[in-house]
Amino acid sequence: MSTVEDRAPRSRKLLLLLPLLAFLALSAVFLVQLVSGRDSSVVPSALIDEPAPQIELPPLEGSNLPGLSPEDFSGNVTLVNVWGSWCVPCRQEHPLLMQLAEDERIRIVGLNYKDQPQNALRFLGDLGNPYDAIGVDRNGRAAIEWGVYGVPETFLVGPDGAIRYKHVGPFTPESIRNDLQPRIERILAGTS
Repeated sequence: MSTVEDRAPRSRKLLLLLPLLAFLALSAVFLVQLVSGRDSSVVPSALIDEPAPQIELPPLEGSNLPGLSPEDFSGNVTLVNVWGSWCVPCRQEHPLLMQLAEDERIRIVGLNYKDQPQNALRFLGDLGNPYDAIGVDRNGRAAIEWGVYGVPETFLVGPDGAIRYKHVGPFTPESIRNDLQPRIERILAGTS
């Protein structure tokens, strides 16, 4: 028969083992995530296959381009790029957007996020303008509607106005070749 004194050391040992068990459980979760092969930079979007947000955004002052309108998506394969002049990764991906702008099958529009117009214009003047339209989101409300986590983010909208793909972070040549281009081809072929 065990006494209260016998149970106390046993419960103390269990209490000491609890942090180790928690650590092992967390380690197992991280290990499964690591070996799953899943890209941790991919953030799922609840908006995939849903209509693009119906938000009108004013044009970038001084750009001579129209703002962003939901009607712009109808009948077009459209790349919606969320960017800001203050965003270093946006500057890194910009040459790739300039290359994509040469593909006449797609339309590229910009959602200028929490930026000063003069800074955005300087950014485009320095690096070139790949956009057919630029909507200004001064307060970030439109980005919330689009489900943006941070900039840059890019959405591919099909001619039916539905979001077909989301890319978080700056594009790389590999992400364009392996992810974006095949999706564009599927949409253009009508198999998306």
